This record gives sequence, C-alpha cells and structure tokens, in this order.
Amino acid sequence: MALGVSFGTAFITGLISHFMQHPPDWLHWPSRPVNLYRVTQGLHVIGGLATVPLLLAKLWTVYPKLLQWPMFRSPAHALERAVMLLLVGGSLFQLVTGVLNISYWYPFPFFFTVAHYWTAYVVVGALIIHIANEWTKARRTVMRKPNDALDRRSLLLSVFAASGAVTLFTVGETVSPLARLALLAPRRPGLGPQRLPVNRTAASAGVTATARDPNWRLKVTGRVQRELSLSLDQLRAMPQHTVRLPIACVEGWSASGTWTGVRLRDVLALAGAPADTRIRAESLQIGGAYNSSEVDPRHWRDPDTLLALSLNGEPLALDHGYPCRLIAPNRPGVLQTKWLKTLAAQ
Repeated sequence: MALGVSFGTAFITGLISHFMQHPPDWLHWPSRPVNLYRVTQGLHVIGGLATVPLLLAKLWTVYPKLLQWPMFRSPAHALERAVMLLLVGGSLFQLVTGVLNISYWYPFPFFFTVAHYWTAYVVVGALIIHIANEWTKARRTVMRKPNDALDRRSLLLSVFAASGAVTLFTVGETVSPLARLALLAPRRPGLGPQRLPVNRTAASAGVTATARDPNWRLKVTGRVQRELSLSLDQLRAMPQHTVRLPIACVEGWSASGTWTGVRLRDVLALAGAPADTRIRAESLQIGGAYNSSEVDPRHWRDPDTLLALSLNGEPLALDHGYPCRLIAPNRPGVLQTKWLKTLAAQ
C-alpha cells in the first residue's frame, strides 16, 4: 500500500516536471504560486529516495515467489509473471537511474530523461494490473492478524524508520531551514557562488570568453514591431526591480536568491512584441539540451520575470549567467536560461 502511494505520487509529480519542461501547445503552466515547481519536484525526488527502503523491503518479503519453479504453470500464470518482471525490473530501473541522476553520474549510454519518462508508464501500467490481480488477497492479508516470528508491526516500523531517515537527511535540499541536515543531498542551499548552487559552470558550457566580451549585446528579434540590440549599460539604465525567487532544479534541490534586473515584459514592450507571443530565450552556450527555453505569455508578462543582472546584492557571477540571465517564477531551473544573447518572439 505504501509503495502504491509512493509510486503514484512520483508518477504524478514526474508528469508535472516533464510537461513543465516540454509543454504541448495546448498546455500553459501558471506563473503562480512561485514555489509550485519547487514543491512538486522536491516531493518527486525526496519521495523517490524514501521509496528505496520500501521497495527493498517488499522485494525481501516476496523474493521466494519471484524465484519459484516451475517458472510458468499455465498461459495465464506466464502472463502474470511477465507483468511482475516489468513491475520489478522497471521499479529497480527507475530508482537506480534516479539516484544516479541526482548524483550527476551517468554510466549508462541512454538519455536519462527520456528513459525515465517512458519507463514510468510501463511501471505504473504493470502496477495497476498487479493491484487489480492481487486486490482480494491483499485486502484479506492486511485485515488478518499476523503470526510470523517477525511480526508485521516491527517490519513496518523498521521500514518506515529507514524511509523517514532518508527523508530527514535529504529534505534540507528543498526546505532551506533544514539545509544543515541535508547529508544525503547532492546540493545544499547556500553553497556556491553568491550563496547559490550551480549545476553548469561557464567553463563547462564553453561561454567564458563570449560572456565576458565587452561588446556583448542582448538582441530582441522575431515577431516584434522593432528589433532591439541592448548593451549591458543600457539594460542597467532601465528601471530595475528586485524579486526573491528560487532556482528549483530537476534533481530536487532548490534555493532562493534575491535577483535584480529589468522586467522581461518592459523590454518586450519596448520592442512592441504582441501580447500573445511566445518568447524563445537563447543562450551564448552552443549545443546542449537546454541552451534555450520557451517563455509563454503567462510567464513573460508576470512582474517577477526578470532579465537578471545581479544576485544577492552583487553583480551577477559568471557561473550564474553574467552578463544577463532569465529568472522567472514557477519554472524548472534548466529553463532559467543563463548567458542570454537573444530573445526571439515566435
């Protein structure tokens, strides 16, 4: 039952993350509340880690059945075993690759995001079939008083204690006041340039020289009344606004910063961009899965969406996107494009 709730939660929050990063044309995510993605992705990753003890305990209690012989007693039994193979194999695949992903270690040859997304459907489908097949037996077993040597209460308390410990020592990567307890987290709030973590540095993105170019300009092109080419000094001369927004990473960690810069809607209004246009924010970074992002009207019209020029009261650090980066409410960190060069109205 606990695994069903855990896997269901992971599936729903995983879909939210996927469709925030790759929204279809008919789906427009709201910009408020500003911490929505921080909560859902934190729940996805931290809840996924807490699932590891649950799954191990479940496999420990049923592994004799998984190894029973003969392997197939009938066509119906063969189908049941095939579903179980998909469920067990897919579950282990999801948790193992998920842990490797948040650890930033990719020893496998496939793209994690695609494999993780599609395997989730296989696991949930197999789980639904398994629940339907075992529902009567499970309900009867749960309601029956156990008489095993290791009673059910002790087992459950041990497993939930292990899951609770994993949660306690990870949740600080999302809940900043508990950051000191985040012993299992790959990133901790407050650690990094300007007190904010960094996933990709300017050096790893190959933009160190182009970002420091004194002739850098931000271009606004596409479906606008007038194209713009703005220098850093011109952006600084425009009305500045300060907001407090988080960087919420797909790997589960999140940390808030105080950002100052020009409202994106002010720059687009200066260019005469239509109110319904979608903006493509392009980075100086060449190549990579997230060297650009789409900003829909609900986000670029939000007053908290900035072309950030400073962070926590200091000029923007190179690794945080100098000379100019996008910061917007309720967006995954990979879509908060750094080292901006072009805003193209679609």
